[in-house]
Amino acid sequence: MSEPNTIPAAVAQAMRDELPSVAGHTVAEIIVEVPSYADAFSGRMGQKIGGAVELALGGFLELATASTGADPSTPIRPALAAAYELGRGEARDGRSMDALQAAYRVGARVSWREMSATAVRAGLSAEQLARFAELVFAFIDQLSAASVAGHADELATTGRVRQRYLERLATLLLTGAPAEQLLAAAERADWAPPRTLTAVLLPEARVRGAMVSLDPRTLRTTDDVQDPAGEGELMVLLVPDAEGRSRPALLRSLDGRCAVVGPARPWTEAQGSYARVSRAVQLGLAPEGSAPLDTETRLTELVLRGDEAALADLRSRALAPLAELGDSAREKLIETLRSWLLHQGRRDAVAAELFVHPQTVRYRMGQLRELYGARLEDPRAVLELVLALGVQPEGTGA
Repeated sequence: MSEPNTIPAAVAQAMRDELPSVAGHTVAEIIVEVPSYADAFSGRMGQKIGGAVELALGGFLELATASTGADPSTPIRPALAAAYELGRGEARDGRSMDALQAAYRVGARVSWREMSATAVRAGLSAEQLARFAELVFAFIDQLSAASVAGHADELATTGRVRQRYLERLATLLLTGAPAEQLLAAAERADWAPPRTLTAVLLPEARVRGAMVSLDPRTLRTTDDVQDPAGEGELMVLLVPDAEGRSRPALLRSLDGRCAVVGPARPWTEAQGSYARVSRAVQLGLAPEGSAPLDTETRLTELVLRGDEAALADLRSRALAPLAELGDSAREKLIETLRSWLLHQGRRDAVAAELFVHPQTVRYRMGQLRELYGARLEDPRAVLELVLALGVQPEGTGA
């Protein structure tokens, strides 16, 4: 006599004899009701999946006929392992679990319909049939849960691996690796190269919010950059195709995020954009208000402050003729000379800028010509003066 919670051996054997037929019908109905599997189940693949279904059902029948003292997980362990791998395969093929879950529902219905009919013909009692139904659907739930776990694990694994590849690509870009190496790294990371990349430097705490509105291909580095102001770590983003008309949109999206934005460069030359934002941060250039610091609008400062010591020497030499004057006189002449150079000698424009009478400008320029002599007509000397007066050193009042 069989246990009340198990299927009699004779009934189980009858159902086991029907397994190839049940597996075939299951695959056929899945193809009809889950169209996304139509191609996957065709030909040899369909035979392979049919065999897997038959194996799973065979494991289920072993479970259904096992005595209460047996380990209930033993008969279905291979089926659960196969379901787990099936879920991983779905993730690798880029499919969600929706289709597979639908296939499980179809499989449960077909298996129950056909196997229960065979069981009834073989003499299964109503009580045992009810127990059989519970086992069928509990078994399908276990298979489904195993596939979900496999799908999630594969996504997590492939996601981590791809993220490492993307981070490696970002590092290579910032260090100026050869184009061939960059192309290989981009292919390995499954990353479609853009036309250009723009480096953006911003506080680590602002990165997540910024990424929401940026191109999905945006790369980020894992190596933090120390903020010279001592306000925490900075991170580098490499934003694709943010040049031309797209640049204003990038700047707007970074409003309020304390960002420094470099120039757009061909993607294999992104190191140049990164060097620009790094230099801006090192020099202490700061944005105005909440807008990001656009290095394209601060090129003069970047050029002039490229070598602070050299600029100081140049300034000292260029302004040497004024060294013997008093502070007030020197300040007024420097102010006038700067305006005269910027306005290319247009006296009225200089007077308007300085809020003085044109005759005052004429008088001051006369003093300057006496001090500088022919040097105010020498292009090289004029260039040195333009550079020397382009940045106002702290404490000079000039």
